[in-house]
Amino acid sequence: MDAILVINAGSSSLKFQVFPADSSREAKYLLKGQIDGVGTRPRLRAQAADKTILVDTVYDVAQVSDLPAATREVANWLRGTQTVELVGAGHRVVHGGPDYSQPVWITKEVLEKLERYVSLAPLHQPNNLAPIRSLFARRQDLPQVACFDTAFHRQHGALADHYAIPAHYYDEGVRRYGFHGLSYEYIVQRLHQIAPDVAEGRIIVAHLGSGASMCAIADGRSIESTLGFTALDGLPMGTRPGQLDPGVVLYLIGEKRMTVNSVQDFLYKECGLKGLSGASNDVRELEVSANPSAAFALEYFVYRAGLYAGMLAAALGGLDAFVFTAGIGENSASIRQRIAAKLAWLGVELNGDIDPTTSPLISSTDSRVAVYVIPTNEELMIAQHTLQLLHDKEEKYIRAS
Repeated sequence: MDAILVINAGSSSLKFQVFPADSSREAKYLLKGQIDGVGTRPRLRAQAADKTILVDTVYDVAQVSDLPAATREVANWLRGTQTVELVGAGHRVVHGGPDYSQPVWITKEVLEKLERYVSLAPLHQPNNLAPIRSLFARRQDLPQVACFDTAFHRQHGALADHYAIPAHYYDEGVRRYGFHGLSYEYIVQRLHQIAPDVAEGRIIVAHLGSGASMCAIADGRSIESTLGFTALDGLPMGTRPGQLDPGVVLYLIGEKRMTVNSVQDFLYKECGLKGLSGASNDVRELEVSANPSAAFALEYFVYRAGLYAGMLAAALGGLDAFVFTAGIGENSASIRQRIAAKLAWLGVELNGDIDPTTSPLISSTDSRVAVYVIPTNEELMIAQHTLQLLHDKEEKYIRAS
């Protein structure tokens, strides 16, 4: 069977899904899995669409020491055990910079451009590009597609995209990009399916995970985001601080004599919930902790989410719906309730008796704002974009013939 491989690479893990190449917009994966603990305790797990376990293998560290090695092991396992013929691969790439506002075929020239943005997403971009290079080396004939987290936000107006700095920096690419776009794009698509009456309204989507952001969407289009030039802005995250006065960075460099690299490591790896709690970046651990610092970290997260929701509601000129998604948004009832309480002034009221696994609409009948919990699916969006480009390429070939 012809199939496409979807890859979503993180810092120490590689998630993958395989879709049939004739899939429609309702595409269902054939199998999905991940290899995590890369460089420490590598473990490959995968399951079929019917939940049948296909593999659960632990490797020596030397076998899977980095993401290219992880890509190689996944490819070897697929080739050796699955009756699929890969005809394309789609990749999540966090930063597309000013050059890319939609998915593109990956060439060496495209890859060189994307490498320029490593400093703007140091936790993500190098890891996103590693599997691409690995597949280039092993399968030069395999078409590869890059799908960008920034693309969904590229339709922002000039007011939303500019910083108040000299204009030539904007021309050089210093602008507010926004991220988590594949997730937001999927949520818009799902809203059209489950709530078409609100899908074209004024919506705030809260993508709350280890990386967290919120997006204001009107008529299905992003108009404002809490994230900007890099993935450091906006909401506090697992290990990133969120909104920060630039003077703090100047203080760290001038008074603490920190180097640029040490400041970068500090901001990306030591702040956020981890920094505030002094213990963990995992909301699940913080919620059960008796440590007052853990409680403060969560309260800070909720407080900032409430502030940004107000900002985004102002950008929208009102609010019709609010959507929780991603790991925290989908799984933490406590965080949802606490954020909803901050939004009571907007008319948000939850129905505590509704289980979001059985009904995505969790607001009460009296709530002036519809509230949903919708699991995100970035891999499906990547699959759809990859399939569309393959289809367009085939149609172009047929017309040329």
